[in-house]
Amino acid sequence: MDFLIDPDTEAIAEAVLRFVEREVLPLEERHRDLLGSERTLFEANGRYVPEVLALKRQVRMRSAELGFYNLFGAEKLGGAEQGAQVMAHVQETLNHRIGPAHPLVQTVVLPSPFTNGLSPVLRHLQPEIFEPYRAGITSGEKTLCFGLSEPDAGSDAFGMKTRAVRDGDEWVLTGTKQWITNSPYADYAMVFALTDPEAAARHKGGVTGFFIDTRTPGFSVPRIINTMGHLGGETGVIVLDGVRVRDDHRLGEVGRGLAVAMDGVNAGRMGMAASCLGLARWALDQAVEYAKVRKTFGVPIAEHQAIQLMLADSAMDIYAAKTMIQNCAWRLDSGRSSTAQVSMVKAFSTEMLGRVMDRSIQIHGGMGLTNELRLEEGYRFARVMRIPDGTGEIQRRTIARQLLSGHADF
Repeated sequence: MDFLIDPDTEAIAEAVLRFVEREVLPLEERHRDLLGSERTLFEANGRYVPEVLALKRQVRMRSAELGFYNLFGAEKLGGAEQGAQVMAHVQETLNHRIGPAHPLVQTVVLPSPFTNGLSPVLRHLQPEIFEPYRAGITSGEKTLCFGLSEPDAGSDAFGMKTRAVRDGDEWVLTGTKQWITNSPYADYAMVFALTDPEAAARHKGGVTGFFIDTRTPGFSVPRIINTMGHLGGETGVIVLDGVRVRDDHRLGEVGRGLAVAMDGVNAGRMGMAASCLGLARWALDQAVEYAKVRKTFGVPIAEHQAIQLMLADSAMDIYAAKTMIQNCAWRLDSGRSSTAQVSMVKAFSTEMLGRVMDRSIQIHGGMGLTNELRLEEGYRFARVMRIPDGTGEIQRRTIARQLLSGHADF
């Protein structure tokens, strides 16, 4: 197996990085008074202030103009359809080189499969229906949200209570979605609801996806959910109060919604894993450099065996994650079954980042507890990443089921 990154992939990653370094990071710096504090980022209700939303939109549209924003979108939707190997390398490179805590970079320059850009889920919308929405989504002007989770249905999607009832050529949706990223700001929502509760109770389908304009009567986002360490943010609660959706705005076949949803979930897991790999490399770089210059007992702390062991453990974690991600991305691009592998990669990489960030903070001592070096921010990000797109426990459940059914091919 050849693990060398081909020149075209290297060129794509470097081009994205140059855009970020030359245009996005200077834009962040010019607006440091606005972006540098939670107190100025958010309104009292937890939503981003309008100036921040305008900056995010500006970066999205500039990224789209330069050809980066839709790099990984399906060709039939208007994207460049670069594969999983390219995506993994680009995300790793970007996160390794710039580190955490960049509000105008994460899921802005390169879209998340759930919140903006050409989500894989959109492939299940009829082409003639998608066409009027294409320009707004591909340009970065319009954004999305992905409504699957509910208050009592996170990892167990079949436990959802949101209902969609057929009424002629329309469906009427009623229910609540929770933990929905970008829901307070999205122009369109990809929402999943029960259309056959009996089938869902037997875990035999019964869930259907719908594409909804968030301006539709009955659609609202009444509340922001503040997450770890933040005074506001992107996560919200969606209430569907008799929302009417035309049948031609269905995402895929009736009753096959969870298979449709997994298109976005699997892409999200791979992107998250590669981002975690890049951030872990960044954290290890900080630890190595600090260990060389910080002295105790008359020598650099890099000479202390305790420090060396932590550095070595982090290097082993990173090497294992990188190898897993490269292999899994290759499998996906080759069309091989990769359900277990995607779960392994997501669980291992997110947990690995937590370990590496923790060691880096420990090596930095008191400095690691401040956010001057951004390690504290990275540590909080790492802890959050173990839950979205399926917890580590759910990933292990998937892996075990694949093993027991004979479908985990290594």
